[in-house]
Amino acid sequence: MMKKAYSILLILCLLIGQSSCDQKETISKGSDGMVVTAHFLASEVGADILKQGGNAFDAAVAVQFALAVVYPRAGNIAGGGFAVIRTADGKYNTLDFREKAPLAAYENMYVDSSGNALTNLGQKGHLAVGVPGSVDGMCELHKKYGSIQWEKLLQPAIDFAGNGIKLTELEANKLNDYRERILTQNSGKKEIRYVKDTLFLKGDILLQPELKETLKRIQLDEREGFYGGKTAELLISEIQNGNGIITNEDLKNYKAVWREALVGKYRDCKIISMPPPSSGGIALIQLLKGAEKFELRNYGFASMEHFHIMTELERRVYADRATWLGDPDFYDVPTSRLISDVYLDERFSDISIDKKSDSQEIKAGEVNVIESFETTHFSIADKAGNAIAITTTLNGNYGCKVVVDGAGFLLNNEMDDFSIKPGVPNQFGLVGGMANAIQPEKRMLSSMTPTIVEKDGELRMVLGTPGGSTIITSVFQNIINAMEFEMTPQECVNAPRIHSQWLPDEIYIEPNAIDNVTRERLEKMGHVIIDMSKIGMMANIFVQENGDVIGCADTIRHKDSKAIGY
Repeated sequence: MMKKAYSILLILCLLIGQSSCDQKETISKGSDGMVVTAHFLASEVGADILKQGGNAFDAAVAVQFALAVVYPRAGNIAGGGFAVIRTADGKYNTLDFREKAPLAAYENMYVDSSGNALTNLGQKGHLAVGVPGSVDGMCELHKKYGSIQWEKLLQPAIDFAGNGIKLTELEANKLNDYRERILTQNSGKKEIRYVKDTLFLKGDILLQPELKETLKRIQLDEREGFYGGKTAELLISEIQNGNGIITNEDLKNYKAVWREALVGKYRDCKIISMPPPSSGGIALIQLLKGAEKFELRNYGFASMEHFHIMTELERRVYADRATWLGDPDFYDVPTSRLISDVYLDERFSDISIDKKSDSQEIKAGEVNVIESFETTHFSIADKAGNAIAITTTLNGNYGCKVVVDGAGFLLNNEMDDFSIKPGVPNQFGLVGGMANAIQPEKRMLSSMTPTIVEKDGELRMVLGTPGGSTIITSVFQNIINAMEFEMTPQECVNAPRIHSQWLPDEIYIEPNAIDNVTRERLEKMGHVIIDMSKIGMMANIFVQENGDVIGCADTIRHKDSKAIGY
């Protein structure tokens, strides 16, 4: 099976025409540590911290702050995220540093007097901002697991911001793509570092002196350097000037939360993932149990049966997500039942190998769009056996597009991840119900799925991806590529992906993922297939049975990403 999968993958790589299918360009091997991020400079920072004697958690803090400078579209200090942790002694933990709704938020804040959803208000500008969690999260991570000085972990990001970074072609183009939207949300400000009079070019130096000073305050005063003092003054002034609702009390009250890891069984592996308010862990375990139930390994990779069964599983899982999932501090999520064999046997019992289900019959609703998205994920493992998977985000590219005047950092637009009105989709086409309705100090539901896989008590995989609603299905496919189709580490990452999410009632598919015959068979069953340029951007670590640690960057989809091991 492994040879067959490899042959298929090689042909697909040739069809795509990407030189980065060459495994030599994308994988890294190491015995003492591994870092995989979306930007090579951040990977270098993490690897350097490991070389200095820091552990995986020290490296994670340094990478988080470095990404805020070198990868501003998703790296952040004013966003949030989740961390899944496995310590060297085999213990698990998760850190929820997801943003929260401000105290002044209320259920219908994005609904007009006629009951129409005002989705733009939840996606652009100051009213879209959730109370940031990233800085508090990193402080908590370092306090519990850190081994070297906090000041040392902030210094690389400070140096990048002060000395400037050379823009890659990818990042220059992305800034240019969002130029007008950033200008619109920051009119009248003297300095907006993310735009200039002309377009950015590859090799241009991006200086961020205001962000440098903000990072220095965080370096000196840790949590207080962001949630208090001058940074807080600048942030609240920015919010008030834009008619937002976050207050000093919101900043003071924010606390990241340690939550018990969600652990599930799939074949002979243990899946350690994120519990609610992430939907990722529950949905991932549901999908993996479905793959096991339907014995996907008996069908060829990219076959009609493979993609049809995955689609049917995903439709039911995303319908569950919309109905049952939200912040567990506000809503009693039936986690145990949703991942139980009894429930899933019943849930998947009406899936037919030769018949498509209608999403409207699974649950009523209507969605017409899956829009752009950006998040970032990084995976780190150290020589002692500690491992961490972190997915962090501003939500959309450059968040709500607002730069805090005088502080130099971008704000998130995470309020869009709430269900602003039952049945109304967010920017990723995801719908939700009352479980994810807006309430003061509530955390919005997320699809982020940082995950660690164990086998026979040993670390085997650390993985995750950006991609909005496609995060869950991308992580799912990478695991089954390894376990069901016996692919090598880089094959798992390179293999073309598909995505379906209940609503819209469609299958999204990467270029050349299937041949014409398979496509026609799926369409004859009633599946609607939509071409998508890329799905996800994995950052994976694999630990082989012989102890080799292999890092895999997803350079087919994002050429700036890099794995560095030593």
